[in-house]
Amino acid sequence: MEMPLEITYRGVEKTAELDGLIRDRAAKLEEFHDHIISCHVYVDRPQRHQQSGSSYVVRLDIRVPPEHEIVVKSNLGDGSIHDSVFKVITDTFDSAYRKVKKVREIQREDTKRHPEQQANAVVAEVLADQGYGFLEATDGRKIYFHRNSLTSGRFEDLKPGDSVHFTEKQGRKGPQASTVRLIFRPHL
Repeated sequence: MEMPLEITYRGVEKTAELDGLIRDRAAKLEEFHDHIISCHVYVDRPQRHQQSGSSYVVRLDIRVPPEHEIVVKSNLGDGSIHDSVFKVITDTFDSAYRKVKKVREIQREDTKRHPEQQANAVVAEVLADQGYGFLEATDGRKIYFHRNSLTSGRFEDLKPGDSVHFTEKQGRKGPQASTVRLIFRPHL
């Protein structure tokens, strides 16, 4: 970790055993992501006379580059009234490990990608009154498309800069988009 681990106790007595558990579990976070910037652990016991669910709240604030903040929190009342603070801490860190691992997988692009869900062009020009327009493919080519090839959204609402996914076919006058699906509108 780039910054030292921060631990805040509220309504819970700080002990060497509790502190050691948190430090060990926080150190294990780096097995799931090797560039953790910081980790702040809050251990709280807001209610002492509770009748059901755990009486401890544990919150982890973890920051990883570039600008990811992962927050994992055990909720007051979750679990059993008999859950110790040690169990709540362990369960909260286990949940954090899964979230940190998922962020790392996304960053490394280990997650399965579906090409049809990714933009491969942006709308370059829309001639609404004439019913057609042009896309600029990721390779820089201009591709003609007709209003009837749009499979999502309204043709009249398309604006230059909208990200789309298209399927190309050869038309009479060159390449054209046979299907155009709107992926993202940056101007909304």
